[in-house]
Amino acid sequence: MTFLHALILGIIEGITEFLPISSTAHLSLANHALGIEETEFVKSFDIIIQLGAILSVVVLYWRKFWNVDVLAKLSVAFIPTGVIGLTVYKAVKGYLLGNVPVMVATLMIGGVILILFDRRRVPVSAEIDFSEITYTRALLVGLFQALAMVPGTSRSAATIIGGSLLGISRRTIVEFSFMLAVPTMLAASLYDLLKSHEAIATDVPALAVGFVVSFVTAILAIKGFLAVIKKRSFAAFGAYRIVLGIVVLLVLYLSR
Repeated sequence: MTFLHALILGIIEGITEFLPISSTAHLSLANHALGIEETEFVKSFDIIIQLGAILSVVVLYWRKFWNVDVLAKLSVAFIPTGVIGLTVYKAVKGYLLGNVPVMVATLMIGGVILILFDRRRVPVSAEIDFSEITYTRALLVGLFQALAMVPGTSRSAATIIGGSLLGISRRTIVEFSFMLAVPTMLAASLYDLLKSHEAIATDVPALAVGFVVSFVTAILAIKGFLAVIKKRSFAAFGAYRIVLGIVVLLVLYLSR
């Protein structure tokens, strides 16, 4: 992997991590487009540079992380992903990561769901009120997040849609989704680091570039996304997912 590859992938990760369009799918598709072989290092690279994007949430929301009630709810929401993730880690990394047909299918299905979901009347709050998220709701949001272990689903989309279906207002569930990404991706990255440290050590400079670039890009993406959801719907993200899936299918068909 070259530094240019790491730079491009860091930008893609930072932009897509918190949008409901699946950062995992975009990274994998970018790897294919750039001709980067799906080695163990590349798979770990795609997981670990997410820490850069997650660090941006810590920087932007550090005050909220000092709230004991919010931390408790994040812990409850993390439980389903933590338990299920440990159970299916090998299967996900071995068979699903880099699986283009699976990602295309989940991108397009998720796109349709986002468009249908957007037709519902979802309350839009001007202020953040985490009291809307009870411990039961937090646990259920965590179950929705666990669906995103299938590449192409989008952790952001799963938690936002799940939370909205539970009656949580849009801005509150969006910011809760941002914060829930911290324990989720931190656990995934550290676990992968323990399992694949030898592969990761082969190109630490590339990891550093991807990490820093994803951090800076994610800060801009989060602020932009929050501005968009105040005035725009999620339907545009759904349409984008469907179009991307169709484009990938056409490219695969024409390349045969």
